Amino acid sequence: MAKIILATTSPYRKKIFETLGIPFEVEGSNVDESQLERNNPEELVKELAKLKAEAVARNHNDAIVIGFDSVGYFNGKFLEKPKSKEEAFERLQSLSGGNHQHYTGIYIINTKSDKTISGVDKADIFMRDYSDKEIEEYLKQGSEFNRFALGYDTEKQISASFIQKIEGNHLNLKGIPLSVLVEMLREIGYKQQ
Repeated sequence: MAKIILATTSPYRKKIFETLGIPFEVEGSNVDESQLERNNPEELVKELAKLKAEAVARNHNDAIVIGFDSVGYFNGKFLEKPKSKEEAFERLQSLSGGNHQHYTGIYIINTKSDKTISGVDKADIFMRDYSDKEIEEYLKQGSEFNRFALGYDTEKQISASFIQKIEGNHLNLKGIPLSVLVEMLREIGYKQQ
């Protein structure tokens, strides 16, 4: 069976994929994400996942390469990575009591058969009203603010208490909705040994 290569260096995606018990490798794609316009979040993550998978697939002739991309979206605006703790603080203030979306694009290439498949998973995240003091505590907990201001770590961070409910796949928030990915792998012809 062809080896699986995740076109990502994300430790979150790697850790979650490991739970499947499927052997895999990781390889960064070095895709310049700024090259695409930010108009539609669904189209953006789909295209970036494709570019990442294609960049890695060029190096392999018998592999299943999986590209990912994720983005947050709130009130018609992309939740880009904050440039500072101050920006992260303002972002978290704006999200309090509201809801936003998290999109994850997946693109899979079977380099032996040239078969490809793509998909996008969306989760709606509903936030409770939380205080400025809680935001300050969260931002003290590490460098997670440089993602898009929320790490959603259910074991180590106060941010888990910010979420009132999630409609959709909760692993989408970590950038790898497993139930969607497993179905896509089956569709592209991967069979676990």
